[in-house]
Amino acid sequence: MKEDLRASFKAAYPIMLGYVAIGIPCGILSESIGLNAFQVFLLCLLFYSGAGQFMIPNMFLGGASTGSIIASVSLVNTRQMLYSASFAPFSANTSKGLAFLFAATVTDESYGVSIRKFEEEGWSVRRALFVNLFSQSSWTLSSVAGVFVGNAIDIPLEIAAFAMTSIFICLLFTQKLTSGNVIAAVLACLGVVICKLLGLSGAAILIGALFGVVGALLIGRVRRGEEADHGMV
Repeated sequence: MKEDLRASFKAAYPIMLGYVAIGIPCGILSESIGLNAFQVFLLCLLFYSGAGQFMIPNMFLGGASTGSIIASVSLVNTRQMLYSASFAPFSANTSKGLAFLFAATVTDESYGVSIRKFEEEGWSVRRALFVNLFSQSSWTLSSVAGVFVGNAIDIPLEIAAFAMTSIFICLLFTQKLTSGNVIAAVLACLGVVICKLLGLSGAAILIGALFGVVGALLIGRVRRGEEADHGMV
């Protein structure tokens, strides 16, 4: 157990530090719409979604209806099903309870860490779950701290709202510079811009992500087909 905790913490601490930087602004935004520290704590515990938790106050401040907020946040979070499905082969011999808790606590950042770690010998669902829980703890404490910061200091909400965008920019620049990653990033950005222009702001992130992934997969398949054809010549 100690070895699992040590390995998981080593893998999770970069995420934890990043969550301090974006959790506090999320707490500030949440405080701006009237949520108190306990409510933010429950939100982080029961609805663990950084993107979703940023969307709620931003859409509320923008005058969106409750139904629109619920629908938009739910749509964006459907990507979690894709994350969980990709981990299914690694969870085949895991108990249902452990697999459920693991799938329920996966986020964008912890997914990126664990999907690489599963390729290494010795990584397990238990260790991946600890990565998720370490990350969630950091996010929760930072978001709650942000409520107190928002109560004490007047910080422009535009700065706080940009924090979630900045973390994804950082994640983008930490990826390997491969043709597939470049294509996925460009197509995803293009998809988001198109959605914004069409007024589909709520679904822009999800549609952009799917556009990038599907586009990169299709182009990759075409290239592999061309390489196979050249190999036969």
